[in-house]
Amino acid sequence: MSTRGHATVAGAVLAVAAALGVLQAWALAWPWPVGVGPWLRPGEPAAWLALLAHAGAVACVVRARSGRAVLARVLAWASAWLAATFGWLYISMHVYGGMPGSLAAVAVAALALFLALDYAAAAWVWWRWRPLAPWAAALAWAAAWTLAELARGVLWTGFPWGALGYTQVDALGWAAPWVGVYGLGLVTAALAAWLALARGAWRWAAAALCVLLWGWPGLGAWVQQRLPDATAAAGTLPVRLLQGAIAQDDKFDPERGIAVALRWYGQQLVQAASDERLAGGLVVAPETAIPLLPQDVPAHYWRALLGHVGQGHAAVLIGLPLGSFERGYTNSVVGWRPGLSLPADDAELPTALSAYRYDKHHLVPFGEFIPPGFRWFVDLMRMPLGDFARGALPQPPLVWAGQRIAPHVCYEDVFGEELAAAFADAASAPTVLVNVSNIAWFGDTVAIDQHRQIARVRALELGRPMLRATNTGSTAAIDHRGRVLAELPRAQRGVLDVVVQGRSGLTPYARWASRWGLAPVLLASLLLWGLAGLFGGRRRAP
Repeated sequence: MSTRGHATVAGAVLAVAAALGVLQAWALAWPWPVGVGPWLRPGEPAAWLALLAHAGAVACVVRARSGRAVLARVLAWASAWLAATFGWLYISMHVYGGMPGSLAAVAVAALALFLALDYAAAAWVWWRWRPLAPWAAALAWAAAWTLAELARGVLWTGFPWGALGYTQVDALGWAAPWVGVYGLGLVTAALAAWLALARGAWRWAAAALCVLLWGWPGLGAWVQQRLPDATAAAGTLPVRLLQGAIAQDDKFDPERGIAVALRWYGQQLVQAASDERLAGGLVVAPETAIPLLPQDVPAHYWRALLGHVGQGHAAVLIGLPLGSFERGYTNSVVGWRPGLSLPADDAELPTALSAYRYDKHHLVPFGEFIPPGFRWFVDLMRMPLGDFARGALPQPPLVWAGQRIAPHVCYEDVFGEELAAAFADAASAPTVLVNVSNIAWFGDTVAIDQHRQIARVRALELGRPMLRATNTGSTAAIDHRGRVLAELPRAQRGVLDVVVQGRSGLTPYARWASRWGLAPVLLASLLLWGLAGLFGGRRRAP
């Protein structure tokens, strides 16, 4: 074949690899309004699609004739996968940040390419020294993949959004309380690689196993129902979740945003305080529901609002920015309980209303803190950005009505090991998890659906219900088995009333992740790779 012919074939393979990456991204939450029965549902994960896309990518890698070809193919695949997963970052940078469209597109592509380097390095090492036996090569691939996922989730503050394991919340979610999302990804990568690498009768066996696990959409739920719970019921909690649906364009406008937020959230909290259906319950408002520092809101507003809460029936969690120029700022959640008392001095109100507070620990790069050397990038955007102070890890829950309610903010629920830090002691571990978010920065996109799937995996891992109060969606209640109990329509103002069951006790994942973080995943991956090489025969390096 001529040089030109080789180049054409190489380009076609790169295009196929990129297409497989896009399909793997779509498998996290199908982004199109048209579905195919239970196998493709808008906004829901397609576990089988992730498996096939991943198997195709492994086939592309194993057929490469040089290390350079491996790197090119994996970079094309992983970059396309990641860019298609978080392409909605373009909206925050261009639409709301004012960055030129071309530069915003380059920024998203550059981030995807940078994060893809972890996968390219792992794949190159695997390709060069993979075991001879297909089963061992598949296990080694899964170990290499998991190490790359860990690197993306930890290095440079970590950005594990869209990890492969999240696509399996329905098919393999029953295993999440044991192995966590990285374990789900490892199993998926191993079976996908075996499907791509197996020969003869073993390939048929691999295909049959994959059809069994992924071809029957209800199998995961069937298995989960027959497994014993690692946690126990700990009482019920009536809940009201608030969704203000204030457009991001208007959020910081004094009339169209701030005034609307003060009025609507104030009305909802006052009504909830006197609603007997919420007696002993909880009301949750989203991240920065009121986008002002407490001291910038008239004191009479707080006195009227907190007066009703103090005489009411339900506790409140609401997202507020806190702090001052001298003390620094935090992206926080404050909690109010019936019976709270107010100081006579208006100057002491901001301190009184944050008697219970949770300060966001895992801050968003460029959004809540500016990495050294990147001030120029932030200056290109017209967002109200700055450096926030980081909260401690872990922080105490809000204790109310026999429940220990642990809030966290925005994408903190992507870091399961950080949420697990609060579970070191079963007697004081949270019984209910609460996420407050504002995904309006990313428009009415698949980011909303992706975040819901991530929250479902957290609920499974930790064996706790997850309450989600957001500005535009997904405002939902998820039970400890990862099932969505109720959800508000996205981008619509409304309230969601639901009763959730608190849970006590610890899942196996909560036990090991609370003590050792991700170290067991790292060690298990290295051990698996070593054993695969030891018993699978050694391939001579090319």
